[in-house]
Amino acid sequence: MKTIIFNIRNGIVITILFLGLNACQQSQINSSMKAPIAEKIEKELSIHGHTRIDPYYWLRERGNPKVIDYLNAENEYKEGMLKDTEGLQGILFDEIVGRIKKDDSSVPYRDNGYYYYIRFKKGKEYAIHCRKKGSLEAAEEILLDGNRMAEGHDYFAIGGKSISPDNKLMVYGLDTVGRRKYTLYIKNLETGELYPESIPMTVGSGSWANDNRWIFYTHKDDNTLRSDKIFKHNLGSSTDDDVLVYHEEDETFSTFVYKTKSDKYLVIGSSSTLSDEYRFLDADTPAGEFRIFQERERGLEYSIGHFNDHFYVICNLDAQNFRLMKTPVDLTGKENWEEVIPHRKDVYLSDIELFRDFLVLAERKEGLINLRVISWETGEEHYLDFGEEVYVANISVNPEFDTLTLRYGYSSLTTPNSTFDYNLKTREKKLMKQQEVLGDFESSNYESRRLYAKAGDGTMIPMSIVYRKGMDRNGNNPCLLYGYGSYGYTMDPYFGSAKLSLLDRGFIYAIAHIRGGQINGRSWYEDGKMFNKINTFTDFNACAEHLIGEKYSSAENLFAMGGSAGGLLMGAIINLQPELYKGIVAGVPFVDVVTTMLDEDIPLTTGEFDEWGNPKNKDSYDYMISYSPYDNVEAKDYPNLLVTTGLHDSQVQYWEPAKWVAKLRDMKTDDNLLLMHTNMDAGHGGKSGRFRYHRETALEYAFFLKLSGINK
Repeated sequence: MKTIIFNIRNGIVITILFLGLNACQQSQINSSMKAPIAEKIEKELSIHGHTRIDPYYWLRERGNPKVIDYLNAENEYKEGMLKDTEGLQGILFDEIVGRIKKDDSSVPYRDNGYYYYIRFKKGKEYAIHCRKKGSLEAAEEILLDGNRMAEGHDYFAIGGKSISPDNKLMVYGLDTVGRRKYTLYIKNLETGELYPESIPMTVGSGSWANDNRWIFYTHKDDNTLRSDKIFKHNLGSSTDDDVLVYHEEDETFSTFVYKTKSDKYLVIGSSSTLSDEYRFLDADTPAGEFRIFQERERGLEYSIGHFNDHFYVICNLDAQNFRLMKTPVDLTGKENWEEVIPHRKDVYLSDIELFRDFLVLAERKEGLINLRVISWETGEEHYLDFGEEVYVANISVNPEFDTLTLRYGYSSLTTPNSTFDYNLKTREKKLMKQQEVLGDFESSNYESRRLYAKAGDGTMIPMSIVYRKGMDRNGNNPCLLYGYGSYGYTMDPYFGSAKLSLLDRGFIYAIAHIRGGQINGRSWYEDGKMFNKINTFTDFNACAEHLIGEKYSSAENLFAMGGSAGGLLMGAIINLQPELYKGIVAGVPFVDVVTTMLDEDIPLTTGEFDEWGNPKNKDSYDYMISYSPYDNVEAKDYPNLLVTTGLHDSQVQYWEPAKWVAKLRDMKTDDNLLLMHTNMDAGHGGKSGRFRYHRETALEYAFFLKLSGINK
């Protein structure tokens, strides 16, 4: 991370003043306390003949003690203003964690002769990673005990784990800061000892060559956090001797490495928003040279898997919603690709799973994922039947080729997360595990539906909603509307037991499947990005208007929530139509769009020009400046706001929400709540641990309930 110091610029010493921590300490922590007011220090930002004045640019100085004091002061103010909810927060936290089974475990999956699973112990925050050899009746072998390893760390996360082909070694990643800079460690699974070498600044995972000695891994740039280089490490040697295998020099691309399911090839991928490129190497010959699969072309997106004598390619070549191709392993250029599954305008091909006797496709149609099974031998095919109006299905962990069992996941807004094993030949399915929700939960007490709101251009925008049965559509129901709408990521209607704390208090929960996501295929994404980005925001407000117009809720009872790019969504919707909402939670919000996208030295800039635009181009600058939440704050009334961030956030730097809150507080004309919560020990995902992060969930829910007049 590059630290920029502004204490001295152009020979002028800048003094930063604000009503900060000392003033807050002199005030009693109660509802009459005054908010911290950040001093304005004008910073001119000029490009394309246009000048913006940013009075809070100085908050970018992570190393300045006064910035830390300001964030702490905001935290104290937030605590004071929500002091009357402390008891409710405790009740909510106890409810939420009380529904979670404390002694629990995942469904084991078989890989290379071992069964792998994780389990949890009562009173512990982190998973214990285990395996058993040969059968589930065998003795348990603990690979990693997250609880022991997390001791002494405020934040702790294990990255990917990779087992050597001979089952004797494991490489894994650890992050103890929250900035997603993982250090790789290598463990001897026979002795339990760690090898002396460790590899810093990685993505958190590695891939083994078939000789059980060479590990291929991805390095991150320390400033931009871009995944830029692939190295290989020889077991037991100094990391100074690691060999650079590939350097992705194009700053709009990120690189990664993995091993095919067949264990035959090591694959290096490079991806940007609009293009992909792959290289492959026989995993038996780690000293060899990677061969290019298909050179990158702007607009050509593809991914590859290996089976027998062919690679299988999911691609958008002349196929907006993607199609499946295959090509011989020795002739991989696109001119050799042969169609297996054609493109369909109404079906988006999202994933495949390759087995010895069957091919399984994940296809999205009319907003729902369908799993399609095809026999290699006969070509006979069928779809799995799920039987609900609103649900989520996904291909789960299937590491083995030679099996007739497909493992898949299933969930809905009323059905807890479930793991099934499906016999691809007999079509019998077996429920292996359903998330156990402790307490008095009964799925039959809740109802979910799919609604549609009409956007301004006539497009029908789907919503998934859930509520407790008996809900009366009288306009008086509190309702939380959630959204994201970027990167083609679809916010599917998964079950979440924490939401029961809202539903059981009379809330409706709704997800707006707005453009910018991909619920209705690739065009849905393209209609909500770049110069169509405004559709994302107006779609969400159209969903809010529909809920109000159909008397599911009202402007006095409607709340909204989104995080990261969904936090950008929150900032944009209240700049456009603040009157629609009673309160907003904006999590780690990407709100200073133009300034961030002009700064190529910070994370997630260069790789995202094809998502948002490059403001160094005037047309992109003009469009982005028209919706950037920070740049469009006005002197008007805004809803109640709770803004959250993390000091070590690697995705959206803490200063974006901090600047936004400071500017809103200076300009807004209402007396509504404006609060900021900074987690001083975490990053983009908040606190680590199985239960701890629900402290923030309880805070957010208490904020909504307080505004709804619900205090128990």
